[in-house]
Amino acid sequence: MLFAFHPTADNLGPCTPDQALWIDLAKPEPTEAALVAPFVPEVPTLADLEEIEISARLYREDGFDIMTILVPGLSRDDMITPINGPVAFLLGRGKLVTVRYHTPRPFETYPARAGKTGLGCETPERIFLGLCEEIIGRIADLLEGAGRELDKITRSLFAPNTAHSPAQLEDALEVAGRQSDMVANCRLSLLTLDRALGFFRLGLEDRAQAEPYKSTIIGLSRDVQALEVHGDYLTARVAQATDATLGMINLAQNTTVRIVSVVAVLFMPPTLIASVYGMNFRLMPELDLWFGYPMALVMMLASALITLGFFKWKKWL
Repeated sequence: MLFAFHPTADNLGPCTPDQALWIDLAKPEPTEAALVAPFVPEVPTLADLEEIEISARLYREDGFDIMTILVPGLSRDDMITPINGPVAFLLGRGKLVTVRYHTPRPFETYPARAGKTGLGCETPERIFLGLCEEIIGRIADLLEGAGRELDKITRSLFAPNTAHSPAQLEDALEVAGRQSDMVANCRLSLLTLDRALGFFRLGLEDRAQAEPYKSTIIGLSRDVQALEVHGDYLTARVAQATDATLGMINLAQNTTVRIVSVVAVLFMPPTLIASVYGMNFRLMPELDLWFGYPMALVMMLASALITLGFFKWKKWL
């Protein structure tokens, strides 16, 4: 799909590609890529974006600053699966062209509020920085959501006098795993975003255009660094939640094993008595006693009760 935007009174409105300051290509068809061919050197395919090494995602070509940033979003195949997909930003010749093959939320929310950001949306450079700000805000929301989910796990695990079923502990592990993946994606996205901002700033200085945007770039870089620190904190929280959940699972397993062991020991004395009197040797005096069988039953019951009482006294049960 192709979306073309031009500044209006307070936001970005749709227009034709030749009038647009920002052209957004979402999983473009060949016909849509042909429409922007006059404005950009080349429209990269998904394979092109995924094959680029992190160290080679920032370069200049034919007067364009070309930056590839990893942005959290949803897969366009099912609109459900969260992925961390590459987005190419092609900035130059009075236009910003973005190419993406998934659905990051900032690209849907930014046009309606583009005029409300600090720099506005009167130039492609301002639109690029506005998109970066929107992406940073989205990553902050994702990290806050991960923090809330981890809080739920730890509160439920450490709640006093609360028994946890195996299904609950398994769900907690799954949630911790999903949040770990989310935090890792956000940290990688922040890394690529910070490098892109630095590359963009250097490009502006080469063209003596850095001054109007310098304070905004510095502010965005500080936001990125703060979120990276928050991401490190959440990584530690994920490890804590995972270790705590595994610890609860081990405790539950140990309790089960202990009960089975105690039950096995509990029946050892009666089994020993039954084994002795089950040998049926001819000279066993108890075979001729009329009370031999009741005596054996009483001995087995008494041995089991004595063992049980000993375990209770030792607080093993």
